[in-house]
Amino acid sequence: SDLSGNVAIIPIKGVIVSQKEKGNLFDRTTSATEVIKFIEKAEEKAHVKAIVFEINSPGGSPVASDEIGSAIKLVEKPVVALIREAGASGGYWIASAADYIIANKMSITGSIGVVSSYLEFSGFMEKYGIGYEQLTAGKYKDVGTPFRKLQEEERDLMQRKLNKVHSFFVQEITENRNLPKDEVEEIATGEFFFGVEALENGLVDELGDLKSAEKYIITNSELTEVDFATYKTEVGIFDALT
Repeated sequence: SDLSGNVAIIPIKGVIVSQKEKGNLFDRTTSATEVIKFIEKAEEKAHVKAIVFEINSPGGSPVASDEIGSAIKLVEKPVVALIREAGASGGYWIASAADYIIANKMSITGSIGVVSSYLEFSGFMEKYGIGYEQLTAGKYKDVGTPFRKLQEEERDLMQRKLNKVHSFFVQEITENRNLPKDEVEEIATGEFFFGVEALENGLVDELGDLKSAEKYIITNSELTEVDFATYKTEVGIFDALT
């Protein structure tokens, strides 16, 4: 696409992953590796005066979200996050790194929480007389195997790991949004908020759309007119099939 515009739009759509896999024709994902390249490209172009992240994502990898958020915080130009349908979980983690967050009043935002799950087949195996024998060196090496139930001690261990990631998430929002930690902890239950609710609790700055982002940029940069350029990878049928 034509990248001569003076404001870069970088889409964050679908599930956030560290690295996009080939052959992913129908599943929409956002790769941290690609997004960071776009950020660096927009930052080094002198004619680009601001960046808008157009977010429509339910979240994804905490590592990938953190990598994108860290790259955003290094940008010296004005950065706006625009949450359209959804900017939840990792999608909100990324949005929080921007200078200013605009959300549609009915968008889904927040969901400051962490989830981990897996299928467990031990009941099925027992019914059909299938045994599970696993030799491990290391007490917790087979924690989370689907072939047996979690022990209470193992469940506690896994919960502590999730709590650790959750505390990173809370700390990030606290710093990025300049909010009191106790206030963030109060809303960091995994609950999602509509844009209008997110505005009330300080998670977003304004309710609006791309026009609102344009107004913010004109007020906070040297631009008097905005010409958007969308930075995205076009995936051809050949790329997808290989």
